[in-house]
Amino acid sequence: MKKSKLIASAAAAAFVGNAVHAALYKPEKKAHPVIEKDSVNVERYRKNLSQAIKIKTISHRISEETDWTEFEKFHSFLESAYPLISSKLEKTVVPPANLVYLWKGKSNELDPIALCAHQDVVPVSAGTEADWKHDAFSGDDDGEFIWGRGALDMKNHLICVMEAVESLLEEGFEPERDVYLLFGDNEEVVASADNGATAIMNYLKEKGVHLDSVLDEGGAMLPVNVKGVLNNKYLAGIGIAEKGYADIEITVCAKGGHSSQPPKHTALGRLAGVIQDLENNQFKAAFSDSMKSLFDSIGRNCTYPVRLITCNLPLLYPALLQVCKLIPPAASMVRTTTGVTMANGSPAANVLPQRASVTVNFRAMPGTTTEDLVNHIKKVVKENDIEITVLNSKEASSFSPTDSRCFNIIAKLAKAIEPNAIVAPFLVMGGTDACYYEPICENIYRYAPFKVDTSLLLCTHGTNERIPVSAMADALAFFKSYIREAGDKD
Repeated sequence: MKKSKLIASAAAAAFVGNAVHAALYKPEKKAHPVIEKDSVNVERYRKNLSQAIKIKTISHRISEETDWTEFEKFHSFLESAYPLISSKLEKTVVPPANLVYLWKGKSNELDPIALCAHQDVVPVSAGTEADWKHDAFSGDDDGEFIWGRGALDMKNHLICVMEAVESLLEEGFEPERDVYLLFGDNEEVVASADNGATAIMNYLKEKGVHLDSVLDEGGAMLPVNVKGVLNNKYLAGIGIAEKGYADIEITVCAKGGHSSQPPKHTALGRLAGVIQDLENNQFKAAFSDSMKSLFDSIGRNCTYPVRLITCNLPLLYPALLQVCKLIPPAASMVRTTTGVTMANGSPAANVLPQRASVTVNFRAMPGTTTEDLVNHIKKVVKENDIEITVLNSKEASSFSPTDSRCFNIIAKLAKAIEPNAIVAPFLVMGGTDACYYEPICENIYRYAPFKVDTSLLLCTHGTNERIPVSAMADALAFFKSYIREAGDKD
């Protein structure tokens, strides 16, 4: 009887303790600054973004295929649209079309800040032109959205930065630090050897510039509303790192011949085994510190009954990791991914292939190198006679700190824009120009302050790309405040 009472008492104490823990497990209350949204010029921004979208700054992997006259038009447009920037900032064109603007600050002793964006956009997929509600390069403004290629990726961001600087110049603001605006010309060309951001970085490095911080595209302000769990919240993810990228071709050779006399396994048949080996032997999954921080931030913002569970997240991580591995979008956040995307075999249906190849796209977690990817292939593929060729690659970035001055400013302003925002660091799945600035900067962040529905993000690089007019005032206010605070000495 005494033993039963002891067990019951212990259980009751544990329950009460957990209830108290859950009650206290919530976001820290902080005072957030008030951002003056009435000091932004939304109408001018809408007009200029619409005009910017009309200029077809499409980049191509082969530089000679890019129409550089469109970039010249874009440069001329920026010059006329923002006359104070043109007259007061130093502009340098780093060939072929990268833009560097320098806004001199009051102090020469402080490291400059940099705001990045890319001028280029992806082409419209052939055959889909008629699927657009508005022409892809019309820049149509119907009062609710501005439509066109680059509306979300990322002329919206670039024009927003220009608009914020022009507005601050109109107000007579002078930053303490130098402010760089860095606009690359070929970010959309993945893993390019002549990446524009690298050219800009080398230009700055030769000048002896070390940047205090870099802010580029990445996370956004996304609505999150799970009834009874997360009510009317927003998730503001600040990217503190990004995955690596590699296209690796694996080739199997065979004798070939006429298809009427096939061997037991053709080159393609053997290649099928290679594919199975790769897909059946995925990279090990693990929660990074940033993922744990993300889960913790979300857990603290859940309703109280749900917090009875989420306050015990460290105990739940093993089970949660298994769940993430079953959901492709979640799995991509916890491990290096293996995607078999392309295959080549015989040139004719009645000819046995002498060479058969498959292209595998890897997105590597920070800490996993291209060499690691090649070694992984050699380890898991049972077929001995294979050729491995790295076609394109870009190493994963380093992690930037979450306790830096710049990160805290971004987080503070995100909460000021949207008090219901859950602000958390995260790993960016795609690639940005930001990572190329690592040789001259340790504080690199990826955040675009646009409040957009998740469904709209699916239009990026797709049909009917568009940005809501309702998201513009907040974004303009964010950038003005960010330049004021990040450009200060403290």
